[in-house]
Amino acid sequence: MASMAEQLAANISFSALANSQELKNRIWFTLGALIVYRLGSYIPIPGIDSVALAQFATQNSSGILGWMNSLAGGALGRMAIFALNVMPYISASIIMQLMTSVSPTLEALKKEGESGRKKINQYTRYFTVLLAAMQAYGIAIGLEGQGGIVTDPGMFFRASTVITLTGGTMFLMWLGEQITSRGIGNGVSLIIFAGIVAGLPSGVAALLELGRTGQMSFFLILAILVLAFAVIAFIVFVERAQRRLLIQYPKRQVGMKMTQAESSHLPIKINTAGVIPPIFASSLLLLPITVANFSAGQGPDWLNQITAMLGHGQPLYLVLFALLIVFFSFFQTSIMFNPKETADNLKKSGGFILGIRPGEKTAEYLDWILTRLTVIGAAYLVLICLMPEFLVGYSGIPFYFGGTSLLIVVSVTLDTVAQLQGHMLAQQYGKLLEKASLRSKKK
Repeated sequence: MASMAEQLAANISFSALANSQELKNRIWFTLGALIVYRLGSYIPIPGIDSVALAQFATQNSSGILGWMNSLAGGALGRMAIFALNVMPYISASIIMQLMTSVSPTLEALKKEGESGRKKINQYTRYFTVLLAAMQAYGIAIGLEGQGGIVTDPGMFFRASTVITLTGGTMFLMWLGEQITSRGIGNGVSLIIFAGIVAGLPSGVAALLELGRTGQMSFFLILAILVLAFAVIAFIVFVERAQRRLLIQYPKRQVGMKMTQAESSHLPIKINTAGVIPPIFASSLLLLPITVANFSAGQGPDWLNQITAMLGHGQPLYLVLFALLIVFFSFFQTSIMFNPKETADNLKKSGGFILGIRPGEKTAEYLDWILTRLTVIGAAYLVLICLMPEFLVGYSGIPFYFGGTSLLIVVSVTLDTVAQLQGHMLAQQYGKLLEKASLRSKKK
């Protein structure tokens, strides 16, 4: 069975896409949902002077607002109904995962299976509404503090902004769930991916324009492009890298038959946590900075100091960002891979690792391997995410160039291609079973 699956995977062709109506429907649904998202990113909230807002966005394009705007696909710079994007939902998911690890009640819900997972998801949605409302109110206050952006400041503007931005976030959360169930890939990741990709052409055009006007040298632009391609190649290499543990299965008697000894591999990715740690780290850093950046210069002194210390290239921002990435790398890995559970499953199926006793010793060995790989994965994420921060902070580039954004784009692309290949592999495997069934009936 394994050799048959490997042969199918080797012979898989994207020409099979034309013969899969279900897969085509999933692709069209995903594209339609992403088009709806992009259209919504151009619908502004009421009561905003677009000219004054554009000037404010241009002045803050190289800071943390530039990074937020890149994730939102430009919706924040236009103060559209999707300005908050899905960041409140991601922040709520972080907090709920942390609470699940420390709260016995939530941990018991998680162990209930599908019903418990649905309840936790519902709590996450409620918390998303609360966080989105808080951030939307902070944005409304900050916009009013920037003279000329709000045409009619007051409680009506604040209420309409909170309702509009919170509703936009909830709609995107629902849209992401629909893409996950009826489309291809993770819906939330694809929404963030679409926002980043939408800003790439304008970013490249702005870079070339700086070279044309002489604000940046040709060699610096060339170095940035070469660095971007090198980082992409490095990300692809690490994301596909894995440690394969050899698993042995002894001879077993199944019914009246004696099966032969077999061997397989247990693959463990170097970056098991994926792109989640930098997204989580950025989300937590954005929570206190959202209001601080909009009210910079007009708020209290301590708020202005926090804004200055958390700017790009500042030591405090870099240290906190790196520490949060490392923390969430280990945290997310512990959620996705449980060494004790894996060791128990291997023991139940009769599998073992050469030289390691089944059970507790196997769990300890898997935990040791996983810890070493997670250290490498966390260091890789810190390097990818902080390298552009130094580039922005010390090279004078007047726009944001994000390693996190590049990491999201490459990772989501690889994941989407894997999803497409999985659907086509399932289709080819189904056709093979049908042919085998027809042959057996003819005989």
